[in-house]
Amino acid sequence: MQRTLILKCPLFETLFFRSNRSSSSVTSSRTLTTHIINDDNPLYADVPKPCKTKSERKPYPTPMKILIRRAKEQRESRKAEPCKMLEHAPENGLLVPELIEVAHQVYRARDLLLDGLSKLVNVAIPVKRCRFCFEVHIGHVGHEIRTCTGPKSGFRSATHVWRRGGIADVVHFPHCYHLDDRVGKPRVVHKERFTVQKLPAIVELCVQAGVDLEDYPTRRRTRPVYCVEGRIVDLESGTEVESQSFAHYSLSQSGDTDEQLMCLSEVSAKTMNSWFEMRSGAMRIMEKYSVQTCGYCPEVQVGPKGHKAKACRGAKHQSRAGMHAWQEATIDDLIRPNYVWHVKDPNGSSPLDNSLKRYYGKAPAIVELCVQAGAPVPDEYRSMMRLDVVSPCRDEVDLVA
Repeated sequence: MQRTLILKCPLFETLFFRSNRSSSSVTSSRTLTTHIINDDNPLYADVPKPCKTKSERKPYPTPMKILIRRAKEQRESRKAEPCKMLEHAPENGLLVPELIEVAHQVYRARDLLLDGLSKLVNVAIPVKRCRFCFEVHIGHVGHEIRTCTGPKSGFRSATHVWRRGGIADVVHFPHCYHLDDRVGKPRVVHKERFTVQKLPAIVELCVQAGVDLEDYPTRRRTRPVYCVEGRIVDLESGTEVESQSFAHYSLSQSGDTDEQLMCLSEVSAKTMNSWFEMRSGAMRIMEKYSVQTCGYCPEVQVGPKGHKAKACRGAKHQSRAGMHAWQEATIDDLIRPNYVWHVKDPNGSSPLDNSLKRYYGKAPAIVELCVQAGAPVPDEYRSMMRLDVVSPCRDEVDLVA
């Protein structure tokens, strides 16, 4: 937010009117704008706001001018060299060596995250979800903030009706189609939408980056592929690796016993560290391995191209014959953080009041859950949680400016 500083001074008025000879008459009240003060405080970062309307498209992570310039450069390079061997991984079908270990770390962090959430949600901290919308609240008592947008919310004055929630309400992993060969067959057509396996997109990203799972086989090449006039051609034979060591990550019984002896704060801190490790590792992998998302719906597909299944129900899907409007995905599309209201006093009996909602902060549900369980507040979300804001009492709202 920018604030314009206005100075009212007779000296400034005299200089301004003398320089303006075209004005025939001088009024008594004139103002002169000198400079602009920027009031944007980085300590108060707001929650990413959703689309205002359902017809509004998601913002592009990369500007459109850069995308057009890249497309022109690729078109010119294909004209200059119609047949060439791709050199850079993973476009040439090979794995990126430095990201193989990162993929294994992300896969392990996801398992540890789900294991820690099962202990926190089922034992320590209750999770509540609205019966009519997707609102989630972490705590024993649901809040009274009127933000419900579900059916017949007008009859309830937008008040939420709470029920018991689960792990899927705290963190959500969208599913996508599994690609057996991400370079040779990067797309799933509409007729294959029921025959191709689906799995969480974060797991598919780890599989394409180097994690071998027995239930989801994938082709591993040892030689790069060729690009002939924009089409991928595999001219080498016998490039498939037959022997693969499948990854099995299971918590041992001794590990379970050690975690049972751990206190609640240690379990919550370990769970939060797994969350940050998974997100940071996924962001590193997404710099090399492309992930696509629909611009109008939450659909996600890991791979160089989006699938062709006609299942979009977003805005303007009739003009696209049900096809998705694919664009570059972000980390929030791959691992969706469900933002909830921050409760400063989890043991308090009074719920969050609707008239004081501008004094409350927000945080991802996984962060709020771990903080209430005893984990330290991460520095990335201190400003968003409004920890330095003291909310007034209900009878003091009218006295606050």
